[in-house]
Amino acid sequence: MSTATSQTSPVPDGSAAPSGGEPELKRVLGPKLLLLFIIGDILGTGIYAITGKVAHEVGGAVWVPFVIAFAIAIITAFAYLELITKYPHAGGAANFIHQAFGIQFLTFMVTFLVMASGITSASTAAKAFASNLSAGLGADWASDSLPVLLLAVAFMLLVALINFRGVAESVMLNVVLTCVELSGLLLVIFVGLWAVMGGSDAPVDFSRAMMFETSGDKNAFLAVTAGTSLAFFAMVGFEDSVNMAEETKDPIKTFPRIMFTGLVITAAIYVLVSVTAVALVPVGELGEGDTPLLKVVQAGAPNLPIDTFYPFIAMFAVANTAVINMLMASRLLYGMAKQDVLPRPLALVHSGRRSPWVAIIVTTLLAVGLITFVGKVSALGGTTALLLLAVFALVNVACIVLRKRDHEIDHDYFKAPTWIPWVGAIACAYMVGPWTGRDTEQYVIAGWLVVIAVVAWALTWFLNRALYAKPTRLRHPEDLT
Repeated sequence: MSTATSQTSPVPDGSAAPSGGEPELKRVLGPKLLLLFIIGDILGTGIYAITGKVAHEVGGAVWVPFVIAFAIAIITAFAYLELITKYPHAGGAANFIHQAFGIQFLTFMVTFLVMASGITSASTAAKAFASNLSAGLGADWASDSLPVLLLAVAFMLLVALINFRGVAESVMLNVVLTCVELSGLLLVIFVGLWAVMGGSDAPVDFSRAMMFETSGDKNAFLAVTAGTSLAFFAMVGFEDSVNMAEETKDPIKTFPRIMFTGLVITAAIYVLVSVTAVALVPVGELGEGDTPLLKVVQAGAPNLPIDTFYPFIAMFAVANTAVINMLMASRLLYGMAKQDVLPRPLALVHSGRRSPWVAIIVTTLLAVGLITFVGKVSALGGTTALLLLAVFALVNVACIVLRKRDHEIDHDYFKAPTWIPWVGAIACAYMVGPWTGRDTEQYVIAGWLVVIAVVAWALTWFLNRALYAKPTRLRHPEDLT
């Protein structure tokens, strides 16, 4: 990638060769760490905080929306893998759409919306973190109370400090937190098996997992699409991962097998946990509050002291999502600022910590704003899914467009089957529409984010024009020499 003072060029192994004096990001993610990164992100807040909300939409068949969401995500993953192995740089979806269309306004909007999806996800995680902490401490605080709000904001500031500390430290924290959240999910599955085998007196009814109980006047189809649109909140994981391309060792070879492996593993865990949850807890109870899996553990093992520490397991699990999302958001701003899509100061890297410190400050302030002014976890999670689906649709279209320029790629890359991006674009575009039964509040939040994005784009354009005496020009691969 090119910047004002340094240039890099894509090479077959996906490394970046700096030719200037500015510090570069550090490559620390190998295959194992990348796999844990993807698993930790997908399994975090999505399953710990959103399971009950999805159950509220569809009833006991809560696993159905998750399966559909994973199916569409896997289709879209083919497009992502083709593009990330062609253009192995930070920036993710925004970088791909930039390469495909070269329209500054569109690239900026996608950059902002992907960043917003990560920040809304992290904000959801912060709210869930505070709710689980209050439950673990035995405090009777409502999810929208002032103490929970202050805890969530304090937690987000702590995440910012970890992010600034450096990617190596953040990734090692991710490893620890991923192991913690996996232990919590395995505990839910084992509690279910314990109850089935007669280890507790808890009533178990697996027939609930095949029942659709829709709310309002929705039919089963609308209920499933509404649940799927919310379940997509869990899919932020692999969009986050492609934004870490410049910190991944040999991304061209690593990404395809690791991304598919991570998606399959997490899909299996989601299905097992969701079936266990509805078998042990009535759907009406599961959909209330922000700690649904704690209710599952309490119902399945009422005589064991598990419920005293399980809130802390869930707390650390959602913390993992926040750490990863904020890593992604700051790297996205860094990557696009290097291409002059965003103001250049966002590409500044701290010489000692090798972290994009200006981008970290900006994304943290936005996250604190969302935590403060948007109360409900479901609203934040649903908005994340809405933004992500819109971006997924554009990425599939970008994959189709960029195939016309395959002759420009001088290294090996992953090639998806021809029909897959077309199916992915149609499926994702359909899931964005209001016919899915999505809560209108999510469109309102997304609309305000779009307004903020337009204002930010105008400010960026005028700032670059004032500072550099000409409008920003997008840079294409042929410019990177």
